[in-house]
Amino acid sequence: MPDLRYFIVDAFTSRPFAGNPAAVVPLESWPDKSWLQSVAMEMNLSETAYFVRTAAGYDLRWFTPQVEVDLCGHATLATAKVISHLGLAGDNAAITYSSRSGPLVARLRPDRIELDFPRIRQEPAESPPGLVESLQAKPTYVGKNKFDYLLEVASESELRSLAPDFQQLIRVNCRGVIVTAGSVDPAVDFVSRFFAPAAGINEDPVTGSAHCCLADYWGKKLGKSKMTGYQASARGGVVEVETIGERVILGGQAVIVAQGELLV
Repeated sequence: MPDLRYFIVDAFTSRPFAGNPAAVVPLESWPDKSWLQSVAMEMNLSETAYFVRTAAGYDLRWFTPQVEVDLCGHATLATAKVISHLGLAGDNAAITYSSRSGPLVARLRPDRIELDFPRIRQEPAESPPGLVESLQAKPTYVGKNKFDYLLEVASESELRSLAPDFQQLIRVNCRGVIVTAGSVDPAVDFVSRFFAPAAGINEDPVTGSAHCCLADYWGKKLGKSKMTGYQASARGGVVEVETIGERVILGGQAVIVAQGELLV
């Protein structure tokens, strides 16, 4: 395999060293899955994205250090930033992806990038054994979508003070858990955190796919279609959301902070 460029991009932030970092690797064709997984493990970021240019747009895949995933928002945003940086978008403000979650679109706006993602609906659910205990939380609501559990807690301060037992959480039968609360900041509608040790990510800094579910949950609760979410991780990040039928528009910025070459 020839030497390949890679980029490190901080997504859902306007400044370096905030938001959620993703590695992005442009490819001419698809190598073995084992190579893709090995590079993601070497990058050791919550997600590494790979894209291959096609006649219709781009094939896009996402890997955590341990598994290939079906949907990832921040790495898709990061990929759009790299495609634009490389001059591959041309005069077209829309970048079309083919993915394991079907067709996705990233739109290049003057002040941000918007992602057209599927709406992920959730329903009330029973908490699986060990989940609440591992989070040391007192949820006021428990729900579940096709990927993750969703828990609401009573306040933003309770959310921010959570200190999960990840060794216990990794044994719970779930991919990940979204924990959310209303915001004390009038400029923000809701806050959240996302934990997924089973996927190799104890706490994800900013999770686009989680906001596809949060938009559904808080939209119904607040009676809004447009909202602002803040993911209250150590790095933190802002995600603008808008629900349109069965789609969610995620808006955010991204910053390329590094680039290099893969020599193997």
